[in-house]
Parts: sequence; structure tokens; C-alpha cells
Amino acid sequence: MEKQQEIIEGAERAFEAEGFRGIGVDKILAHSGASTRTLYKHFGSRDGLVIEVLKHRHLAFMELLREADPSDPVGQLFEIQRRWTDGHINSGCMFLRARGEYAAISAEITAVVDDHKRQFGTEIGRRLEIALGFPDADLAMQIWLLFEGATALLGLRGTLALDTGKEAAALLIRARREYTP
Repeated sequence: MEKQQEIIEGAERAFEAEGFRGIGVDKILAHSGASTRTLYKHFGSRDGLVIEVLKHRHLAFMELLREADPSDPVGQLFEIQRRWTDGHINSGCMFLRARGEYAAISAEITAVVDDHKRQFGTEIGRRLEIALGFPDADLAMQIWLLFEGATALLGLRGTLALDTGKEAAALLIRARREYTP
């Protein structure tokens, strides 16, 4: 199991840096020192490795989301993303990149991405309901768009994108509270 985890973590770094389909297997495995044979033994295929990397990343990110600041549960999303970027390359969302590269060729990889995004959208809605005291699906979608946009801009604007997204989310929440009938 240790070698399998080593391969996943090395592949995650490689995919983060270079994308999924444009990188060779040798380069993917270079971080772990594993052979192609070992990759197929543990994952069945290159796509099997991609799926496991995405699942690993999903669990790690969702674990961070368990942390919540009850005074600012939505703003905390942007702070968690800031902490996440400290240990990762700021090249946007790995899940959306995977979806873009595999949408037409792998329903299984696309399903893993879609499941992650569905769970994340639910988490945004849950946090927004805590902040407002009632659910608001439209506002949750707006905040989700801000979050994804800020994440996409990390490579260009750095954490300023997260600061701006957090501020815009706070303004939307404040406006929603003020204009609630």
C-alpha cells in the first residue's frame, strides 16, 4: 500500500505541474521511482491512476473543508483555498482541468470530477445556509462561481484573486441579509 500511495502522490505533483494527457508515463512515475509495470499492477491503467489521484485530492480537500469558522463559514472557504495553495502549484482547479482533458474520452474520470464538484457545491450551500440562517441556491451558485473564478486566477493574480473573491462573497451575503423580506 505504501508504494501505491507514493505513486499517487508523485503523480499528483506531476499532473498538477503538467496536466494529465500531455505528460508521459515515465515522467509521471519519476517522482515515485516506480516502474510502468508497478503502475499497471496497482491501478490497472493510466486512467485508473488519474482516478485515484483525483479521489486522493478530493479526500484531502474535503478534509480541509471540515474546518469551519462559525463567524464566517463562507469566507473560510477562500481562506482554506489559500492554505491549500501554499502546498500546491497555482495552476487552477485540477478537477476542472481533468474534466477538460477527459470529458470526451472517459466517462469514469468525468464522473469522479462531477462527484467532487457536486459535493463541493453542497458544502457551499451548507455553509451559506449557516451564514444566512436559510438556504439560498441562487446565491450559493454565485459564490461558487466566485470561488472557481478566484481559483482559476490564482496562477495570474496570486492570492489577490482569493481576497477579491472572499470580499465579493461577503458583499453578496450582506446584501442578501439586508434585502430579505
